[in-house]
Amino acid sequence: MLVALTTAPALAAPSAFMTQSAEPGQPGQTVHAVTAAHTGQARGTLLSLKPLGRQTRAEVISQAQKQGLETGSARHGVAAYRLTYRTITPDGRPTAASGLLALPTGGGSRPLPPVIHTHGTLAYRGYAPSMTDGPDRAVSVLYASAGRAAIAPDYLGLGTGPGSHPYMDARSSAAASLDMLRAAHTAAREHWVTLDRKVSLTGFSQGGQVAMALGRELNRGADRRFRLGMLAPVGGPFDLVGEELPGMFDGRIDPRSAVFYLSFFLTAQNRLHPLYDDPAEVFRAPYADRVEELFDSEHPAEEIAGKLPERLEDLLTDTWYQKLRHPSGALLDVLRANDRTCDWKPGRDVRITLYSATGDRDVPIANTRSCARQLAGQGARATVVDQGADADHYRSFLRSQPSIARTLPVAR
Repeated sequence: MLVALTTAPALAAPSAFMTQSAEPGQPGQTVHAVTAAHTGQARGTLLSLKPLGRQTRAEVISQAQKQGLETGSARHGVAAYRLTYRTITPDGRPTAASGLLALPTGGGSRPLPPVIHTHGTLAYRGYAPSMTDGPDRAVSVLYASAGRAAIAPDYLGLGTGPGSHPYMDARSSAAASLDMLRAAHTAAREHWVTLDRKVSLTGFSQGGQVAMALGRELNRGADRRFRLGMLAPVGGPFDLVGEELPGMFDGRIDPRSAVFYLSFFLTAQNRLHPLYDDPAEVFRAPYADRVEELFDSEHPAEEIAGKLPERLEDLLTDTWYQKLRHPSGALLDVLRANDRTCDWKPGRDVRITLYSATGDRDVPIANTRSCARQLAGQGARATVVDQGADADHYRSFLRSQPSIARTLPVAR
């Protein structure tokens, strides 16, 4: 399910990009939207832009290398904004969310191919791409440096968005990501930058699931301004019922990872669906008294991990231990609702490459193979790339990133 790339520091954030006909705002200065469209309530309406800094090409390369990223595709300096925009909650109410837009500097006025990178599991809002100089930002900045508009949604309840994150609710994460694309389109246009219509999607871990869900929305014409181009998710939890959840009990998933993921998943999903009335029904003492507060988007994963046990047997009550081994009822419905991200037929010109690793002990490669089978059942072909038995979850991303960077379109 899903860890973020890491929580280690990474890139210094770039600032607002404009062509030579305009000057960017100063780093740290929030530029509020001024056009009539920005005063509306529509999904994807841009509410504000905050320049975050600029980097030269050499700085992009240096910081990306610190994260273990391959940098041969870097061509330009990069500048970025934090975008704040309108979107909706899982139950359809208006809310706001944030995300990162990174754009190349000095690249002329040619249309930029947009690429959306959706991040993995984050429990703390401050680690979202638009908030910190972390590896998720480093990836997007590197993609932008090659000559692209790189878009990285923070998701609901992370970044500057209110409330807690609805973790593993693929539908709402895809909706917020689509609205981020709309807001990025507006932001780019206001600064004399145009975006290509065809959108490439990639994402890691939880973000792999989100990328597939967003691909389905674009493929069905959710916004006629955009067309789905290529899909390249890495290590996505595409089969919760058949592979991910069983892997937590049969040894394929590291026990400490299983504890973290299940705690986050159950508390987040219970806020959306009536799975339990009291945490004590699910979690043993003393964890029942602390687990919901830990996953409120205000606690970093490293803090949370120290307050949870190392095994599911010590986390879960006997009743819920068995329920999770053999899900049924409302729990099974929730799991199945998030297992449909690969059950659709892409257009003929959509290239899909699914990356994973045999050595992944967070999201077993069987998730990826299950996704490929679902796509094949719809008449679509997806290439599966196994990064090896010696690659763990994060290393599977590091090994996949150079291939993804080479295949993403760039401005010509």
